[in-house]
Amino acid sequence: MKLSTKFNELKGKNEAALLSYVCAGDPDIESTPGIVDALIKGGADIIELGLPFSDPVADGPTIQEASERALKAGMNPDRYFELVASLDVDVPLVCMTYYNLVFQRGLDSFVEDCVNSGISGLIIPDLPAEESEDLAKACANKDIDLIFLISPVTTDERIKMILEKCSGFVYIVSRLGVTGARSDVTDATAQILSRVKTDVPKAVGFGISNGDQASRVVSAGADGVIVGSAFVDIIASGENVNQRLEELAKDIKDGCRTN
Repeated sequence: MKLSTKFNELKGKNEAALLSYVCAGDPDIESTPGIVDALIKGGADIIELGLPFSDPVADGPTIQEASERALKAGMNPDRYFELVASLDVDVPLVCMTYYNLVFQRGLDSFVEDCVNSGISGLIIPDLPAEESEDLAKACANKDIDLIFLISPVTTDERIKMILEKCSGFVYIVSRLGVTGARSDVTDATAQILSRVKTDVPKAVGFGISNGDQASRVVSAGADGVIVGSAFVDIIASGENVNQRLEELAKDIKDGCRTN
């Protein structure tokens, strides 16, 4: 499913999207399908599946440790695409990874594997929009969305440039720093949302961990909320994982409903 299809569907319901991140292969490859199913059952509208990399520079300790567990469990690009292709889901799938893995596989080959496995979009945090022309061309040729990040310190000029290149949704970083669950949602979130003027859906990530925070972010103008570390913490605990993932997804999805 195209990301635009899902966002348009939710807009018709007066709902924001819940984008749920987990690292593929964490804690092991066999557990990932059940984890994805639990998140969707709880209300996740889009699944962001991390392809683990040994040096995930945008991620905080929680997701770094998830990447390490997945790599130790044998996750690699070949097994990643096999796993994604095996998922029986009716929501869009987004691959989040780092450029080294894309470059090593070959841009066209990586994008082709995304298409063949059912992935709708790519997030590459360490690929600046200014240097994305080759990958953007490969994605455009296969109708894969290439998603870029905008932070509170991104200049207005650069925001305009990024929006010209971005499709699917634009990833709004709610605060400075790396990923990780937080207890507050800062005023910077509303400020950056107001500066990003576009028809491309705006999804906010970095720090959201409950329905109340999601509701405040949606009220500030977000079309979607991205939650990762709060889910990964549950996976790391190993305790009633799928049940707790479903319950947390339901709580956050309730916060995404504005009607």
